[in-house]
Amino acid sequence: MKRHTILFSALVLAVSAGGALAATDDLDVRRLNSSLDQLSSDPTLGGYAQGEQARAREAINQLGQFKPKDKLHGHYLYIAERRVDTAKAVAQFQDAQAKSAQLDREHDAILLESSRLDAEMARRQLEQQRMQNQMIQEEAARLQQQGVEYSQALEQAKAEGDKARQVAAAQAKVANAAKKQAALAEAAARAMRDLNSSDGGAPASSPATATPKKSKKSGGN
Repeated sequence: MKRHTILFSALVLAVSAGGALAATDDLDVRRLNSSLDQLSSDPTLGGYAQGEQARAREAINQLGQFKPKDKLHGHYLYIAERRVDTAKAVAQFQDAQAKSAQLDREHDAILLESSRLDAEMARRQLEQQRMQNQMIQEEAARLQQQGVEYSQALEQAKAEGDKARQVAAAQAKVANAAKKQAALAEAAARAMRDLNSSDGGAPASSPATATPKKSKKSGGN
């Protein structure tokens, strides 16, 4: 009876030891699977390092085929842990690369927008300068045309003044000629009056100046 008791106790200890070893083995596998599942379900990192995650999963499955007492268990545990760590590191690195690329794209977009704004500002300034130059040219052309018109008006006024002076000179000549003609006419009229006055006075003075006739009586002597 005592012998059966000892054998039963040894069997219970062996089963307990095997269960403990199995529990330890399951704990390593569960720990690595949990870590890998956490990575794959991460909304930011889960989409990266797909190849590394698959290799880590394969290493965990290989680890599950060995018991802790096996000589290769520690080797495959090390490999599985490194594969999981590598998957996490690659996922973080790819996420950093993606963020860096996004920042580069945003930076390029900002530079492009800045260049576009600079080009637009330069175009507006050039257009404004062009309009100002056009306004200056139009104003210069207007002033030039106005100067031409003033010059033409001055020439016309000068010509009209010269013409007026010529007309005035001609009118003065005509007036002088008219005055001369009037003076000549008045002199002629005066001469005619003088002549007429001389012809009308002769009969009145002839009796006084005529030789008296001899009387018949004295002729008889």
